[in-house]
Amino acid sequence: MDLLLDVNIVVDMCAPKMEWQQQAQQAIERCAMAGGRVWLYAGSVQALTYNLSSEITRVRPGVSARAAMQIALLELQAFSANKHWLAALASEGDVFNTQNPENEQLIRALNRFKVNEIALLTRDDSLLAMNDSRILSPIAYLAQSMHVKPVDFIDLKTQQDAIRPQLEHNIHQVLHHGQYIMGPEVIQLEEKLATYTGAKHCITVASGTEALLISLMALGIQPGDEIITTPFTFVATAEVIVLLGAKPVFVDIEPDTCNINASLIEAKITPRTKAIMPVSLYGQVADMDDINAIAAKYNLPVIEDAAQSFGAEYKGNKSCNLSTIGCTSFFPSKPLGCYGDGGAIFTNDDALAKASREIRVHGQSRRYYHTRIGVGGRMDTLQCAIILAKLERFDWEVTQRLAVGKHYNHLMDAAGITRIQQRQDRSSVFAQYTIVVDDRAKVEDVLKQNGIPTAVHYPVPLNQQPAYQDLCCADCTPIAKQLAQHVMSLPMSADYDETNFDKIMQSLSQVND
Repeated sequence: MDLLLDVNIVVDMCAPKMEWQQQAQQAIERCAMAGGRVWLYAGSVQALTYNLSSEITRVRPGVSARAAMQIALLELQAFSANKHWLAALASEGDVFNTQNPENEQLIRALNRFKVNEIALLTRDDSLLAMNDSRILSPIAYLAQSMHVKPVDFIDLKTQQDAIRPQLEHNIHQVLHHGQYIMGPEVIQLEEKLATYTGAKHCITVASGTEALLISLMALGIQPGDEIITTPFTFVATAEVIVLLGAKPVFVDIEPDTCNINASLIEAKITPRTKAIMPVSLYGQVADMDDINAIAAKYNLPVIEDAAQSFGAEYKGNKSCNLSTIGCTSFFPSKPLGCYGDGGAIFTNDDALAKASREIRVHGQSRRYYHTRIGVGGRMDTLQCAIILAKLERFDWEVTQRLAVGKHYNHLMDAAGITRIQQRQDRSSVFAQYTIVVDDRAKVEDVLKQNGIPTAVHYPVPLNQQPAYQDLCCADCTPIAKQLAQHVMSLPMSADYDETNFDKIMQSLSQVND
């Protein structure tokens, strides 16, 4: 549970009154031990400075009001350094018709959170007299049983805490300029993403799925065409092919990486083959040199489905800039994710970039002039603003993902647990950390009992899915069929709490007990 500190608690901490300061300190420390966050209300800044400077003047009679204010500012700066600021919303400003406007603001701030997510820590008698279970004195808080923070499969909260000031600034900037579609943040993001990958063009779109669909449309894929891809992926990879009337041709995967087996692609090429679409699964790029060589031999374009691998590298080059077209997703759980749907297309081909930009706005080359069939595929300005805020720490996050993944690898290898392998000539951003287990249901159950979430990517290959099974027999891709029954993903994120490693490994060791 998080804590929101009332002004009186902060004053107790910064101008210590021994009878109260110790209790407040213990409460704050306990919150941190349980994995909770400590918040200060941005709407209370004036009250904080005034009350603290007044208290300093009271307990230190020789200090002038001006000197007391300077001391108060320094104390508050130091105290707030490792706390989180809760923004004051417009709905929390109209409180002048209430008995205590300051208290009313705090109560309205509490109402943003779910029950048992946060408590207001206070010594204010009028607040405590409300008998609201969310409002506690330090003594009452310390008397409660402590609930340890559950393990998150993906920790987006810690990331948000780290970027909150820039995130809120970017969102409010969009709200104020009001250009919600194709606003200035769209171009800003496209320029930054193109620079990051090294690609000449970046075209932001509504989702990773739209990125694939628009790319195929830009290439002129027609009904009856064949696109070579993998069955061991999210359904969107094949879905967009079928939507255009084309046929996905499935190639089996490598048993150690789960990526498409490049050595099997050439045998699947026919006169109807129009493109190859490898998927960079689990954050690691497939064997792009081999794939591009085969494509060049048959004059075929390659679309990298890099929904899970933005930030990864292959022989020194970035994912999304390794083939004719690269497509990524900004779904919230991806290595670089927004707070909704979003995606991007990358290419060095001017004609494909022009076509993609037109297709994403209903095929328009200019307003109300439609040169080709298109879709409503724009990424909205707010989502672009969110990615811009996240980009500032993305290099650090990639480094952290590599470190967490390597530590996982070390632990799994030491325990004799089979895991997805990473090739030496490329890096993985570990969109998921995936292991291979014999009795998946049993392992999932043991981890669940220990409070550890898991996921399966993917339990059924596409050529066994009811909507696609007539396209290819399941026995044509035996490795994909077999691994789908055994892969299991563990908690993973850049802000991974390393104290969870022991808990996960101890839980895995219980499976055969």
